[in-house]
Amino acid sequence: MNKKAMLTIGAVAIALIAVLGFSASQKTSAPTVASLEGDAYERSYSPSIGPDSAAVTVVEFFDPACEACRAFYPYVKEILKRHPEDVRLVLRYAAFHEGSDTVIQMLEAARLQNLFEPVLEALLKDQNQWASHHSPNIERAWELATTVGLDTFQAKETIESGKFDQLLKQENADIRSLKISKTPTFFVNKKALESFGPDQLYSLVQKEIQNKK
Repeated sequence: MNKKAMLTIGAVAIALIAVLGFSASQKTSAPTVASLEGDAYERSYSPSIGPDSAAVTVVEFFDPACEACRAFYPYVKEILKRHPEDVRLVLRYAAFHEGSDTVIQMLEAARLQNLFEPVLEALLKDQNQWASHHSPNIERAWELATTVGLDTFQAKETIESGKFDQLLKQENADIRSLKISKTPTFFVNKKALESFGPDQLYSLVQKEIQNKK
């Protein structure tokens, strides 16, 4: 994504990120038993937001340290808000930035504490305080997670146990399988965007909704 477009989207995102909320049902709590069932687009462990009966599934491969992912986040939320019964979001991890693998595990540990969304939003809202292409401030990321109630001692203990190692391996394997090289990357009912942008994403979502009616 070019810098000018990113800055334009980012300016709107900063204003929206604090006010928009998901209204759809969610599967952001961790499954009881970790499973790798599914396909390269969605695994059974993948966090999702929206009803399972939704006609349209948007799969987003994202990196919590990615500026463009942060910028797109409120647009994706707005799509869910406008179509709460028709659209479901599935989040997949792409740890392309240094330190992102740790932050992804932090998000998974937050799922175990039913705090996935609050931690995700805290990390995105103040992404500039911890994310860096070369020297991320992971301690600051932990501090931000603490502000929304994460038990960081328990979370770090879970990460150190290796609980999420297989998950990260599977995410990386699926990224390679789908030839994903940048974030965010979106698929709508397993269809890639013809061109990159929030309007293009929404246009494809609307088209798929109409096709399913």
